[in-house]
Amino acid sequence: MPQTPASILLTRPLADAERFAEVLRSRGVAVSIEISPIVEIVPTGAEVDLSDVTGVVFTSRNAVAAIAGQDLPAWCVGKATAEMAAAKGWRAIAAEGDADALYARISADAPKGPLLHLRGVLSRGDLAARLTDLGIETRETVVYRQVPCALSEAAKSRLMQEKPVLVPLFSPNAADQFAHQLQGLGPIKAALHVVAISGATQDALGNLPCEQVVLAAKKEAGAMADAITRLLDAG
Repeated sequence: MPQTPASILLTRPLADAERFAEVLRSRGVAVSIEISPIVEIVPTGAEVDLSDVTGVVFTSRNAVAAIAGQDLPAWCVGKATAEMAAAKGWRAIAAEGDADALYARISADAPKGPLLHLRGVLSRGDLAARLTDLGIETRETVVYRQVPCALSEAAKSRLMQEKPVLVPLFSPNAADQFAHQLQGLGPIKAALHVVAISGATQDALGNLPCEQVVLAAKKEAGAMADAITRLLDAG
């Protein structure tokens, strides 16, 4: 990072952003942190029928938060999602951070279906269809919506200053939404330093001008925090 003091812009849904800010502070990050969610998580209120399923599939913490826990196996996309599911009473099984890893874990475990994938409106990986094609019947219920939100005026102000801004992005959807909003703002003055959780997230930035894009070593929040602290320490 340049020697000019940097700030961090967190664009995750509010609860996730506040939790991640606490993680950064616990690691000694002292730069200014601006929280400006670009997505709001809204439960759909859909009826979730677990009467004949043998387990569930979670690809995000948001889905875990949307329904009551049950004493059933729950295959989870990553460690943080599994920890939240376990705390609510599910028998959580953690994969390695993305839909492909989750598919591989469920395939290896070879549970008898039917399973129920509880997800948001926007979801990647076609898990239910792929698992069903494999012979593990998997249904879907959409339990939350991701509603886009505009960047705050404070966030826009930072992006229009000639100082570096570090932006961690935790999903391809988030990267796409962030890039779309910045294109609508016109030329920004800040040098963007992006930490992306995956290659797909980096690709979703498209042609957004960035000073640098760094990939986290793993697809998890801890690895994202590690990448951020390394960038700040190198400045």
